Amino acid sequence: MNKSAIAPALCTATSAFTSEKSTQASCATESTVSPRGLGRPLLHTVTFNLASPVQSGYARDATLPSLEGPAVTQPLEWTELDERAVDTARVLAADAVHKTGNGHPGTAMSLAPAATMLFQRILRHDPTDPKWIGRDRFVLSAGHSSLTLYLQLFLSGYGLELNDIESFRVEGSLTPGHPEYGHTKGVEVTTGPLGQGISNAVGMAMDTRYIRGLLDAGAQPGESPFDHHVYVIAGDGCLEEGISSEASSLAGTQKLGNLIVLYDDNHISIEGNTNVAFTEDVLKRYEAYGWQTLHTDLLPNGNIDLEAVYAAIKAGQADIERPTIIRMRSIIGWPAPKLQNTGKAHGADLGAEEVGAVKEILGFDPNKSFQVEDNVLAHTREVIGRGKEAHEKWDSKYNAWRAAHAEKAELLDRLLAEKLPADFESAIPVFETGSSVATRVASGKVINSIAAVLPEFWGGSADLAGSNNTSIEGGQSFEPEGSPVEGSSPYGRIIHFGVREHGMGAVLNGIAIGGLSKVYGGTFFTFADYMRGAVRVGSLMDIPVTYVWTHDSVGLGEDGPTHQPVEHLTAYRAIPNLHIVRPADANETAIAWKTIIEKRKPTGLVLSRQNLPVYDANPDVAKGGYVRVEASNGEPKVLLLATGSEVQLAVGAAEQLEAEGIPARVVSLPCFEWFAEQDEAYRESVIPSSVKARVSVEAGLATPWYRMIGDAGRAVSLEHYGESADGALLMKKFGFTVEHVVAAAKESLHAAE
Repeated sequence: MNKSAIAPALCTATSAFTSEKSTQASCATESTVSPRGLGRPLLHTVTFNLASPVQSGYARDATLPSLEGPAVTQPLEWTELDERAVDTARVLAADAVHKTGNGHPGTAMSLAPAATMLFQRILRHDPTDPKWIGRDRFVLSAGHSSLTLYLQLFLSGYGLELNDIESFRVEGSLTPGHPEYGHTKGVEVTTGPLGQGISNAVGMAMDTRYIRGLLDAGAQPGESPFDHHVYVIAGDGCLEEGISSEASSLAGTQKLGNLIVLYDDNHISIEGNTNVAFTEDVLKRYEAYGWQTLHTDLLPNGNIDLEAVYAAIKAGQADIERPTIIRMRSIIGWPAPKLQNTGKAHGADLGAEEVGAVKEILGFDPNKSFQVEDNVLAHTREVIGRGKEAHEKWDSKYNAWRAAHAEKAELLDRLLAEKLPADFESAIPVFETGSSVATRVASGKVINSIAAVLPEFWGGSADLAGSNNTSIEGGQSFEPEGSPVEGSSPYGRIIHFGVREHGMGAVLNGIAIGGLSKVYGGTFFTFADYMRGAVRVGSLMDIPVTYVWTHDSVGLGEDGPTHQPVEHLTAYRAIPNLHIVRPADANETAIAWKTIIEKRKPTGLVLSRQNLPVYDANPDVAKGGYVRVEASNGEPKVLLLATGSEVQLAVGAAEQLEAEGIPARVVSLPCFEWFAEQDEAYRESVIPSSVKARVSVEAGLATPWYRMIGDAGRAVSLEHYGESADGALLMKKFGFTVEHVVAAAKESLHAAE
């Protein structure tokens, strides 16, 4: 008896996804079996050697349909050419990493069957139109396995060619180390920091529902041209990161039936078997979140059970009231004879010998690299024709919608053109000069004014709406059908993120990726620490998310140093491409919001808890810096530079200096980034280089100011944590007084002499 014949007796696995506890053996014994995934004749053999036991047996739903059940209308049709395409992807992954000398080959090899099936049989997509609004979305949350995506984009005809695969991780190539949004056609979102992708996908699924409500709320489920699915491949690392738990919990609450996650359960991370740190029952966790939980086991030969995965995806599509996670068992690096199921297959070149062995096992010439047979590529690119057919079918439904909804079609045209309505500017409120208003309160009024003319404008807070002033009056809570929350709607405009700042950040990114809506999310500025990873990725992608960060300084008072930001302005100004806006008063806040909407950039809006005096509105707020108070003679001897609540101190100091015969100019600098965008002449007119005496005034670290104030300049800043006490008392105690600013100005004048 040959070894392939006895393999099933050595290692049993289910042939379809199951609700039973798996009895799969550890398979520690070496055996020779067919690598074929769908019961085809033995074409070649592979040594299947698991260096560590294969774990299986997570609890899962007790009511899963069988492969032949009603959820699957048609069994998976899979040919030898499809299988050859899978094997081609495996060897290309090994070759690409081997050529560049670094990368992650193992996951791309083991995921090749599932990824190929998704792009060839599951996704509604048109490779000739990657931005088609009717397409399904695919998110590779396990972004380190970027080749998983690049190879499908190549095989499917998205514009990548073989030379792009050969240029993997090479400077200037279309195949960077991790997928980058806006860099490579077909990449929906930047992934790499684990857990971010699946969390972005939650936002994408939420955005789908909101846009559907905006444009086609009356359609039956699945019948709107704006209905689509979001598919995700996530790994153990993604589900270990806390951000994925935050977002997944929200997804369950929102009943996002258009979200389907393939959890690649290979039990391997950089440090080896995930048992060292990750032993929980993932599916039980997701069941508790309110997800449909499914499971597929390995085939006897160690390959992914593709038929079972296909059936599970169909079951996910059929459940429109729950997001679905499919725990898909795989063996990393399969079928590499020595390195499969090891940490070495995760993030390093397999080596020439192992790469050659993989090729030989899969029926490729071990002496050739980047081998792609013409008939295989022609076969996989037939998806272009199927995509065009799907596109044409969708066009018919879409055109019928346009004919029946002329007003909504006009709205969609505006959104696609990224234009604002004619009445947008007039909707921005002007606040009464001389009144006293906290900028967080002013922001809340502006949000509601904007919402009145921009139906695409929506957002919320991480359980702080009342403090952040982020609610839209009459906007209804964004909650699923049947929610017990009073005043809710599946298409509501108020998002309740819960106490999930990091998850909120990633969800906001996912919403913004959709491109049609304008979204914001709020929390206290000190808790922006929790969401920094998501904010950075959003900034990297250059997507228009607005972060509403309130309680911006020690001026918030009694909550104490845990809630009082000190280093945060400096830290967030350090993120490239992120605009940080700290308005001085209500009118600056209003103009700031108008500018943020117009600029469509990632922006942090930093707002006060305490009331601040309201000055005359000045449109130059949009330039990031302007002269708030000019010196009496027009020729200042000292410049007082300030932001936010400290502008009032600079104004008071200027008055005192003028009384003493010292001409002083007050410059409000609500946004360094906007100011830097202005031409040199404007910047010079505001902050003349000839005036060396300068004082910065801001209730935070002085670090970002030194490049502006120079050697003779002085900084009125906060270089330590605050304490729990009345906010006004703390400001005075820590030197944020008119008197201190005046003294600093005189010191700077002396130093400049």
